[in-house]
Amino acid sequence: MSHALTDTRLSVLSDADRLPAVASVAVIVAVAVTKWDARRRTRKHLTKLPPHLLSDIGLDAMTAQQEAAKPFWRD
Repeated sequence: MSHALTDTRLSVLSDADRLPAVASVAVIVAVAVTKWDARRRTRKHLTKLPPHLLSDIGLDAMTAQQEAAKPFWRD
């Protein structure tokens, strides 16, 4: 189980009025780290999927490898 904040909770924090400057920066960092972690985990799992499951999500092995090779900070 991940302890990362969900997108819903992060959007609530981001939309809060008058957060102190340090809190605003902390929210921005938390959002970035959460997205990076999700990308890292997703790409790691892509490398382990068998071909029949890749085809279920509309990917071939080459496309999955290209996606998995991307660094976590890149969309």
